Amino acid sequence: MNEVTLDADRVAVPADEAARVRALLDELGLPGMIDVHTHFMPQQVMAKVWAYFDQAGPLTGRPWPIAYRTSVEGRLATLRSFGVERFTSLVYPHKPGMAAWLNGWAREFAAETPDCLSSATFYPEPEAAAYVREAIEGGVQVFKAHVQVGDYDPNDPLLDPVWELLAATRVPVVIHSGHGPAPGTFTGPAGMDQLLARFPDLVLIIAHMGLPDYGRFLDLAERYSGVYLDTTMAFTRFTEAESPFPVAELGRLRELGERVLFGSDFPNIPYPFLDAVDAVRALGMGDEWLRRVLRENARALFRV
Repeated sequence: MNEVTLDADRVAVPADEAARVRALLDELGLPGMIDVHTHFMPQQVMAKVWAYFDQAGPLTGRPWPIAYRTSVEGRLATLRSFGVERFTSLVYPHKPGMAAWLNGWAREFAAETPDCLSSATFYPEPEAAAYVREAIEGGVQVFKAHVQVGDYDPNDPLLDPVWELLAATRVPVVIHSGHGPAPGTFTGPAGMDQLLARFPDLVLIIAHMGLPDYGRFLDLAERYSGVYLDTTMAFTRFTEAESPFPVAELGRLRELGERVLFGSDFPNIPYPFLDAVDAVRALGMGDEWLRRVLRENARALFRV
């Protein structure tokens, strides 16, 4: 077996990585998999994101080498080589006036990339309801909300008309609302408690399983049928070193298997994609649970 070496400057990806991911899919009888948490952005935005990770900025909390720093074409080819049938182009703004422009770019990217779920985003600003409605009417399949990077309160009154639209249409939102990898001003389960109490029909995909407050976000998934959890970065050696998933919660995770979705954070991960797949498999939940998480749950949710 090839060794995987990680350090602060580089990630050694196994030469046979794609073959090993596909071998697992073959074992499970799956023709492919769906990754609900991947990032494709305008090049100048992606470059700034990578620069932030390179500097181990305060929102990362630790050194963070980028495993798949290649061209857009190279990244698409890599995902497809793993057998990823559908993926997202999750974009997110960090200031007003940015979301509508990102949505235009993401719409064009999805139109040119048929296996990419059409993605969009929003920010608390007076224009938000209008461009979110436009995105929904244009057939967007998933939104991204980043409470940590955007540094906004998800219960900001400026977002109320956005949440009303999303609750009515049931378009899923991948939302980074947990404290990991480093807390933000408005991160944590309390904000999601408040939001869902106000808009219980929302379909929210809690990014990173809500780490490190796994139990609190499992509570929300048990309470609200529209709450899903994505596995992004959870269970990997990188994350377990600082935010281990509680063994006592594995039973609840198994029971919620129909609302767990595979996510990777590709390309911005500090380890091979294979680690993310192997980490979910190593939970030992059984083949049927794994088939649902890697593909079938997302197929049902996004109707693909």
